[in-house]
Amino acid sequence: MRTTARKRRTVVALAAAGALALAVAGCGGDGGDEGGSGGDAGGEGTTQTVRLPKLDGQRLQVVAVWTGPEQEAFTKVLKEFEKRTGARVSYVPTQDAMLNYIGTKIAGGSPPDVAMLQQVGALRQAVERKWAKPAGAETKAQLAKNYSRGWQDLGAVDGTQYGVYFKTANKSLIWYNTAVFDNAGASEPKTWKELLTTAETISASGVTPLSVGGADGWTLTDWFENVYLSQAGPEKYDRLAKHEIKWTDPSVTRALTTLAGLFGKPDTIAGGAAGALQTEFPTSVTQTFTGGDRPKAAMVFEGDFVSINIAQTEAKLGTDAKVFPFPAVDGGEPPVVTGGDVAVALTEKPAAQALLTFLASPDAAAVWAAQGGFLSPNKSLDPAAYPNDVQRGIAKALIAAGDDFRFDMSDQMPQSFGGTPGKGEWKALQDFLKNPKDIAGTQARLEADAAKAYANGG
Repeated sequence: MRTTARKRRTVVALAAAGALALAVAGCGGDGGDEGGSGGDAGGEGTTQTVRLPKLDGQRLQVVAVWTGPEQEAFTKVLKEFEKRTGARVSYVPTQDAMLNYIGTKIAGGSPPDVAMLQQVGALRQAVERKWAKPAGAETKAQLAKNYSRGWQDLGAVDGTQYGVYFKTANKSLIWYNTAVFDNAGASEPKTWKELLTTAETISASGVTPLSVGGADGWTLTDWFENVYLSQAGPEKYDRLAKHEIKWTDPSVTRALTTLAGLFGKPDTIAGGAAGALQTEFPTSVTQTFTGGDRPKAAMVFEGDFVSINIAQTEAKLGTDAKVFPFPAVDGGEPPVVTGGDVAVALTEKPAAQALLTFLASPDAAAVWAAQGGFLSPNKSLDPAAYPNDVQRGIAKALIAAGDDFRFDMSDQMPQSFGGTPGKGEWKALQDFLKNPKDIAGTQARLEADAAKAYANGG
């Protein structure tokens, strides 16, 4: 049984969405005041609220999936850790399935010291394989001080604390090009039906409504999860996440049919299905906010981290680029799905535990928060650390939600089904994007792959 927040209520769906809407509505420029507690880009001046040991001469290797701007931002966090401890940290980005990468490194006798895992299921599997090391007393003290019980539980397995959720995400957001909306006379939709109408209005103005990063299958799982959570409700969401109901269930049929009503419409997706399947996530964002009032698409769906990709364009957040909550589907509540990266020690090095302690503190979160494209579940982080009102509003909504949230469904599943490129759910939904009419076939493939993954334990 996975240690997740799946039995909690979804009051967050209303609380977070409402807070987000207010934050965005009040956002008139490209950012508010610069965050004082975030320090400057290099972490200079970051308030020190946690004591770290001196680790002169110790070397530490950290592995995560982050590249590009995210790698640059995380490197600043690691530089701050080096500055405070004297340790030397090397960062290795990997695009391989994380457990496969770690297993290969362990087999070769050179495991990374700390890994940033993206799936709850991957954390459990790392523990079951005896790779993960329990968190130390100092890390647990920081977690107790700075994190709600729900986020602590997500980093625990069978009552033992292993991980620190350093970076999280609100994955229920749709970002849009304001110039396109203004030209088309479109407004922010609050329901799925209104989203379809908005898409038609934008298409009639001469701009393709949606940009989809279909080359990265995880974006398609997020589309499905948001529709499913709102439409089927939290209890079915929890049961499907545990594979207590099959992917051939009528509730899945309904969700895929709903998605097909958007994906299957002509001229709705930039480049069509074929183009979307060749489009990686970062490009799906940047092509929405380049080209003035005639970009390749008007809207792009994904989490708060989209802002770091928008920053690679000339669009100003809050002015040229705005955001609205994922709309409610068929009378359900507006969904709020979260995801996150959990830091886990894989060696007994004191430096590995010290890094986990640092990552559990508001000090580390403040360094990345100042860069943008980051959301922290750390309730002790000063919201002023975020660089603009859009991100500040999203962060406040997350913290205000407390333990009432739903974690990314695919990240709760065995990695071979929910988190591996070219396999399982990622591949089935990519095939579905290519042929949205094949709902029954998609469900059959999803169920066959899920049954195999759960039977094999991942």
